[in-house]
Amino acid sequence: MGEIKENTQEPEQKQENKTKIDKILEKKLSRRDFLKYGLIGLGGLATSIYGYKHISGRSPSSLPKIFPNSAPESLWRWSKKALYYKKIQKNILCQLCPHECTLEPEDRGICRTRVNKDGKLYTIAYGNPCSVHIDPIEKKPLFHFLPESQIFSIATAGCNLRCLNCQNWTISQFQPEETTNYDLPPEKVVLAAQKYNCQSIAYTYSEPIIFYEYMFDTSKIAKAQGIVNVMVTAGYINEKPFRDLCKVIDAANIDLKGFDEKVYNRLNGATLKPVLDTLKIAKEEGIWFEITNLVVPTWSDDPGMIREMSRWLYKNNMQDYPIHFSRFHPQYKMTHLPPTPTQRLKQAREIAMDEGIKFVYIGNVPGTDAENTYCPKCGKIVIGRKGYKITENNLNNGSCKSCGEKIPGVWKL
Repeated sequence: MGEIKENTQEPEQKQENKTKIDKILEKKLSRRDFLKYGLIGLGGLATSIYGYKHISGRSPSSLPKIFPNSAPESLWRWSKKALYYKKIQKNILCQLCPHECTLEPEDRGICRTRVNKDGKLYTIAYGNPCSVHIDPIEKKPLFHFLPESQIFSIATAGCNLRCLNCQNWTISQFQPEETTNYDLPPEKVVLAAQKYNCQSIAYTYSEPIIFYEYMFDTSKIAKAQGIVNVMVTAGYINEKPFRDLCKVIDAANIDLKGFDEKVYNRLNGATLKPVLDTLKIAKEEGIWFEITNLVVPTWSDDPGMIREMSRWLYKNNMQDYPIHFSRFHPQYKMTHLPPTPTQRLKQAREIAMDEGIKFVYIGNVPGTDAENTYCPKCGKIVIGRKGYKITENNLNNGSCKSCGEKIPGVWKL
């Protein structure tokens, strides 16, 4: 994902944030529960080894595969019947994401969180986040949505992608049983967001699609309480589940990880078209979204690919939705690559703007002028930024103070 899990606020802010979160999270998963429901005996160890081999041994030209015979020994307090599946005799066809895993009894899906148990599909990623933070919303990144506000962020273990450059692989490439988790049901997430004056809740860090039911139920409660919901996602989801989700989600940052099927297959363990469909649906459903494109050297930094992607966005009337070209840093299985050269990011920005995209940002490069929002009509700064901090705000009711041009976004509740 484009967003890095670690909190990068000032030291004082980080300590204050940690203190708040420590008070929120009254109970962690106990060691006894971990042993009971986690990796049990030799069978569990075999499952774990299979999982680790799956992480490291995937053929670069193949999509990921399911985890056979690796469901938990018994369902536990965080298990819930999943949505979007079809029963085929004893097997289950999961219909949440384009992988559409076919699971025999006791199998676990590609996402690591959905299991065929007793002839039903269950999610074991519900109410048990392994990562909880209070973040500035600019970190998501969302630059045109409630600027300078705080957002309550949660994630569970698991992911339906296998990005070789994953920044949060220590949670995304593990099962919920293998991480240290918190007891945080939907109602408690909303109460915590209210308590700490967060206007929004983010489902983030790993891939929120894989904890869909948890996200959906939390979002319904939050929306009823006047709290908005933000999804930070790779967008690899089927149409019906996403349209249903759009009823309770207010904004999203959607990763567009390249514009080439081979890159999506080899780098991310996914395919491109479903992500493009997600972008179209987000626009149709009227949620605010911004796009992140992580520019990975030798993989997704080709100027021709970036131009083709920008043209597609313009052709599909997405020129008003911001795109963030984010700098790659060596991570996970790509420590051999260098960080993205700043000049290549500037080139990507210029290409996108040449193709008609109005708001183009550069991420993970502190101090660049490309963090600012400029009025597309008069060229003046409407929002100035330094990292996650707002240095100036020259908006008046969502319009440029200098010329009156309307700036697309959601600027206040």
